[in-house]
Amino acid sequence: MQPAAVPGLDLKTLMASVRGRIVQPEEPDYDEIRKVHNGMIDRKPALIVRCTGAADVVQCVRVARDSGMLLSIRGGGHSVPGFAVCDGGLMIDLSDAKGVRVDAARQTARAQAGATWGDFDHETHAYGLATTGGVMRTTGIAGLTLAGGHGLLMRKYGLACDNLLSVDLVTADAHLLTANAQENPDLFWGLRGGGGNFGIVTSFEYQLHPVNNVLGGLLVFPFNHARSILKSYDDFVTTAPDELGGAAVLATLPDGTKAVVFLLAYHGPLERGEDVMRQLRSFGPLLDDQVSVMPYTAVQSITEHFNPRGMRNYWKTSYLGPVSEDAIDAMVEYHARVPSPFTHQVIYTLGGAVARTGNHDTAVGYRDARHAFVVIGMWDDASRDEEQISYVRNLWSAVQPFSSGGFYPNYEGAVTADQIKSAFGPEKYDRLLSLKRKYDPDNIFRLNQNISPIA
Repeated sequence: MQPAAVPGLDLKTLMASVRGRIVQPEEPDYDEIRKVHNGMIDRKPALIVRCTGAADVVQCVRVARDSGMLLSIRGGGHSVPGFAVCDGGLMIDLSDAKGVRVDAARQTARAQAGATWGDFDHETHAYGLATTGGVMRTTGIAGLTLAGGHGLLMRKYGLACDNLLSVDLVTADAHLLTANAQENPDLFWGLRGGGGNFGIVTSFEYQLHPVNNVLGGLLVFPFNHARSILKSYDDFVTTAPDELGGAAVLATLPDGTKAVVFLLAYHGPLERGEDVMRQLRSFGPLLDDQVSVMPYTAVQSITEHFNPRGMRNYWKTSYLGPVSEDAIDAMVEYHARVPSPFTHQVIYTLGGAVARTGNHDTAVGYRDARHAFVVIGMWDDASRDEEQISYVRNLWSAVQPFSSGGFYPNYEGAVTADQIKSAFGPEKYDRLLSLKRKYDPDNIFRLNQNISPIA
């Protein structure tokens, strides 16, 4: 195909310097390739380069820098704000670069940045190993890890970024370097929580842990018992074993019934796990009990049924300490009039190893929070965008007086500079700002929860 003209860009040179395919708007699969998980995102890059490895990424960054093109980076493409796609710029698509190499003897794995947690877990599970990696197989490893990385194993093994050993990264000046505890340790600190502000990570090395089967699944309770169930859950997790990971969810079942749902995964001695589940079952009458011994990869697939690709998504989040009765009242009252059966509230439980990791060891803030509270707005009718977004914002505002401060950046879309500062706290933000000025002074990597180098 004859290359189209892109102002300021020598496209023929780019095509000759990368191995991956270059996709232009006139090509028949362009629209499908530019789609991401959130159906609200409808941006149109001038070019999409489907990079095969780090060398392609280096060339793309060099071209974007020299031409002044806007640059976006797609890993798994699951981010709700849709930063992976830009209008009129160059989109680096890493979704074909998804190789995973497990070193069973060292209990480590090296994965390319386009891998999803489904790709990653499939390979590590063959060795009876895993690391903390979200609650959905379709989530990309890159975006989740760089922002911190919640997951069902985090109370036992820490956040995804706490298990990160090393990365390979392309910098804003188109150089490839390694960052770990020995090489570029300042950058390594910032990458663990600071997001995609400092470069494009092309591969991640993780510490793995023995994980095979877990006692997990869903417990479903009637919505009219929500207040007492949520209070019992909040009290219970203060003394729950680290081996228990999970969340309490105000949701709507497929038949339209509103319910309280526990998503659970216990990784530890089965007898102790059964005792934990008995206590959780006692919180109220059960509509359904789907907890059983299952592979870790199976429990990771559960939430995919409740968050299908292509739905319109708008989320808001904050951290919570103890969940007060007033906070629970607000959650329950709003869920009683939820405008979409797909919209739900998640009380995602932290603690354990998350809280024990040193506050200054990584850029992640608010490790002492008990929960991350997330309002997940999902619907399928674009004409209802204003109504649905307003509901999410109003619900979040009603719970915000009970927040313990801050928020988890991955769950938020458009945020102000002051909100970004609050996500890290002033001390960590200042340190991240110094790193940004050192590694990306021109803010080439700005389609993210951006730490602007410009005062």
